Amino acid sequence: MRRIRGVTLAARFPVSTTLLRRLAFASIVANVGIVGTGGLVRLTASGLGCPTWPRCTDESYTSTPEMGIHGVIEFGNRLLTFAVGAIALAVVVAVLLHRPRRRGLLPLALGVLAGIPAQAVLGGITVLTDLNPWVVGLHFLASMVVIAVAYALWRRIKDPDGPVVPTVPGPLRTLARLTTAVSASVLVVGTWVTGSGPHAGDHGAARNGLDPENISQLHADGVFLLVGLSVGLVFAFRAVGAAQATRAAVILVAVELGQGVIGFVQYFTDLPALLVGAHMVGSCLVLIATLNMLWSTRERRPVAPESADPTTSAARSETPVPAAA
Repeated sequence: MRRIRGVTLAARFPVSTTLLRRLAFASIVANVGIVGTGGLVRLTASGLGCPTWPRCTDESYTSTPEMGIHGVIEFGNRLLTFAVGAIALAVVVAVLLHRPRRRGLLPLALGVLAGIPAQAVLGGITVLTDLNPWVVGLHFLASMVVIAVAYALWRRIKDPDGPVVPTVPGPLRTLARLTTAVSASVLVVGTWVTGSGPHAGDHGAARNGLDPENISQLHADGVFLLVGLSVGLVFAFRAVGAAQATRAAVILVAVELGQGVIGFVQYFTDLPALLVGAHMVGSCLVLIATLNMLWSTRERRPVAPESADPTTSAARSETPVPAAA
């Protein structure tokens, strides 16, 4: 760490574990929030409010009065990317300033930070491809990846630096991983459903050509499987006395049921924009609840006192033992 007149930046600007966790949590919230605002762009048909990228128009980086409310919404969402990036950058700086230096935090923090401009580029590609539904879906899934990394960082800050120890038997950890994979597949198929539906982001944007009824049924089948696996995890974790894992599985089931209700209501009410937006944010919550369940199947133990400071331990081992009188 760079020194300023003999004092390190970390010493002059100490960052507590509490502050670091709060910043990491803020990063999760910000990334979920920008999914919500991205949904607002699409659901108000403002996806081409700025018809080009990285400029808003060929002559201007900002929206113009002639572009109306659609230009304001799209440009506003682009501006929010800088706010989300600023939070991610603050997390990286906080990780560097935090003492003692924590193993494994910096790669995760950098991963979140790198995901922000990557998302911006994907957003630009969606505009340049006139809101191609497959690219739009990829843009959404990339946000899920960034949220997952941000969540992993937040949990890693909370955990000690010792070895990872399972809290449930191996077969149940495998079942938890399978449930996580099914949850991810439900998110992917959900983007196909969206790409086949009416909310294209612009009145002239193309759809993916999939039959909305058939692909919605496939999505619903995946949801039923996911809920079934999650309920099974509740009883399995409870049977082995894993209280924390049981609570996490119960939360997952509750979030899934809430998301499922929104999904069915929006389907049978011709996809009102407000419910579609709530369903998009709900997808983020399902992801977070799934990761919470997966994390509950293991824990990190505190570092043993003997190995907490290898230098001290080595010095002790080299200290000569006085001869007996």
